Formats: sequence, C-alpha cells, structure tokens
Amino acid sequence: MKIINPENVVKPASNYAQAVVHSTASERIVISGQLGLRPDGTLEKGLEAQMERAWNNVFAVMAAAGFDKPQLIRATIYVTLPGQVAVYRKVRDKVLDGHLCANTYLEIPGLAKPEFLVEIEAEAVKE
Repeated sequence: MKIINPENVVKPASNYAQAVVHSTASERIVISGQLGLRPDGTLEKGLEAQMERAWNNVFAVMAAAGFDKPQLIRATIYVTLPGQVAVYRKVRDKVLDGHLCANTYLEIPGLAKPEFLVEIEAEAVKE
C-alpha cells in the first residue's frame, strides 16, 4: 500500500491521506457502517464514546476477516452533531495510532435512530 499526498494538492487538514494505492492482486473487505453499539446491543453514551466504539467495531470486523489495522485504506464518517470535527480527529488519531488512510468526514441531519450520533464505514486491503 502506498500513501499519496502530492505537493500540488492542498496538504490534508489533519492525519489522513489524499489517496491510497494498492495492487489489484489483493483481498479487499468493505465494512458496513458501524455504530457506537456494544456487543450486547447497548449504546455508548456521548459522541466521543460512540466514535471510539464504532472504530473498535470496524477493527473487530476487520480482525474477524483476517485483516489488521494497517490494512485500512478508507473510512467514511457520518456525524449528526455539527461542529465536532476536532473531537473526531482526536478519536481517529488515538485509535489509528499513526496509521493514515483516505478519510471523509460528513455532518448529516440523522442516522437510523436519533440516539445514534456517529456511523463509520470502511475498506481494507490485504496485499
């Protein structure tokens, strides 16, 4: 996997890649949107806790398929509370521990239930 942050494109606002290149001879996993739900179905309280749990759920799905965190190439994050990008970046940087991937952050009016504050979908590639 190769990270692309070209000099002739604005530098990323935080720790993510403008693009990720991977070979076509690889195994890919596309992960459905993960919420801040614990394995027992209960919801974490608050945005930051839901973000951490959603990321942990992404990593659990990846692990179940034999993928590791460094193989994550893309994440799309949907947040229902406006103005929370700084909180998101803090949580993302903590859970990714220096790993860069392509990243899109969206603030939207709602998810499947009003109590869901964040949903994270992702892709990983094993070369």
